[in-house]
Amino acid sequence: MTADSKTHGAPPEDGHEGETRRDFLYLSGAAFGAVGAACAAAPLINSLNPAKDTLALASIEVDISQIPLGEARTVMWRGKPVFVRHRTPEEIEEAKDTDIAVLGDKQPDSDRVKKPEWLIVVGICTHLGCVPVGQKMTEERGDFGGWFCPCHGSHYDTSGRIRKGPAPKNLAVPPYVFVSDTVVRIG
Repeated sequence: MTADSKTHGAPPEDGHEGETRRDFLYLSGAAFGAVGAACAAAPLINSLNPAKDTLALASIEVDISQIPLGEARTVMWRGKPVFVRHRTPEEIEEAKDTDIAVLGDKQPDSDRVKKPEWLIVVGICTHLGCVPVGQKMTEERGDFGGWFCPCHGSHYDTSGRIRKGPAPKNLAVPPYVFVSDTVVRIG
């Protein structure tokens, strides 16, 4: 064996091929390439995040002190109408006394409200996405005193539960929390 073969790529005499400078360069190059690809992909991935104006609508605060007993307001949250109803004692009792067994989407009133006098639901019919009527005292509220979807005849009760018609589910309850006695945060 010549001195030249010992220094230029010949395996060591013990038969084990150890790490070489070339291995180090391959690994270093691959690591730099991966970091470069990640840096190039970061702006693209960040562009898929929601816009700031959309995030601002992720939650809204509603002053409920201006809603008289027995009336309701519609607010927009994430591009959807949300019904905020100040229920009367009669509406609360009617919702509590409903036999769960007769409901298509079985859910007690206590699971749908945090304070019995306030019902907050997404105002989109679960049949085909129409907006039910019944927010104003002068509008048709259906056979059960809640809301009525005139498009296909779905009737909701005073807890927003489907009672009659083709809608398969109750009106959805959005996430909300009472910030104070007069303000509720939806979202």
